[in-house]
Amino acid sequence: MIKINNLTKIYGSQAAVDNLSFEAQKGEILGFLGPNGAGKSTTMKIATCYMAASSGNIEVCGIDVAQNPKEVRKKIGYLPEHNPLYLDMYVKEYLAFMGKFYDLKGVSLKNRIDEVIELVKLERESHKQLHQLSKGYRQRVGLAQALLHNPEVLILDEPTTGLDPNQIVEIRQVIKSISKEKIIIFSTHIMQEVQALCDRVVIINKGKKVLDVSIDQLNDKLKTELGQLNQNEYIVNIETEKPVLEEEWKQIEGIIKVEINQIEPKKVKLFTQTDLRKEIFLHSAQNNWILLEMQQQTQSLENVFHQLTK
Repeated sequence: MIKINNLTKIYGSQAAVDNLSFEAQKGEILGFLGPNGAGKSTTMKIATCYMAASSGNIEVCGIDVAQNPKEVRKKIGYLPEHNPLYLDMYVKEYLAFMGKFYDLKGVSLKNRIDEVIELVKLERESHKQLHQLSKGYRQRVGLAQALLHNPEVLILDEPTTGLDPNQIVEIRQVIKSISKEKIIIFSTHIMQEVQALCDRVVIINKGKKVLDVSIDQLNDKLKTELGQLNQNEYIVNIETEKPVLEEEWKQIEGIIKVEINQIEPKKVKLFTQTDLRKEIFLHSAQNNWILLEMQQQTQSLENVFHQLTK
């Protein structure tokens, strides 16, 4: 388990992290989110012993990071946002160099390098120097380095940066495949990644925790809290060439509420309990209302993130 207890980090007069507390369990992928400057990277740097806290503490597998940083480092694999690599080294040469920091050597080190290269799908590029690799493959090398000593905790800061869609799917599969035996903290700005991968979500803003829920709880939140006035199931955003009156929209059976934009009256929100886009289109065509836009509003993690951090 990772336990973050009342963590605070102050730079001058600014609290980058402000009395932050949360936990992450073995077998759990925790999505750690927040806007730029929210304190995510500072928290991860303290957890990985790169930086000291101003107050509070972090325990990694029962070990205090401030009191025993050497033991903590043995248990953590870390892929920072800006993946530092020695670009003149070859892939296997770099991994062998990094493995020695964890007292890996000889046949054990060679076998482990082969295992992580296969795990992150680096076989075809493993003979190259790092400067010859694309950004996506450099990310894979960083992930291989983080996994090299088979750590109990994996902290990934923007791990899919620079990957193409196929590579993203492959890295997701890697992370999922190893998650049962590890604690994984996964920081990203890509909300689809969180919903595809994570078991829990923690969102921080200005150094403070503003949300800590399981994905199941989050899905319930999406259904009930954002854009769901009066528990309606659907909201359709409409823009017409000319304004249409509220009573005219209500002629469509099933529309229970109409909100016309007071500044731009050609833009309307239609609230329904079923998907009425076909009926809206046909009724508009029959009445010669030219539709410039019709989009069904969906509730998403982006909505939650925006509401909590704007």
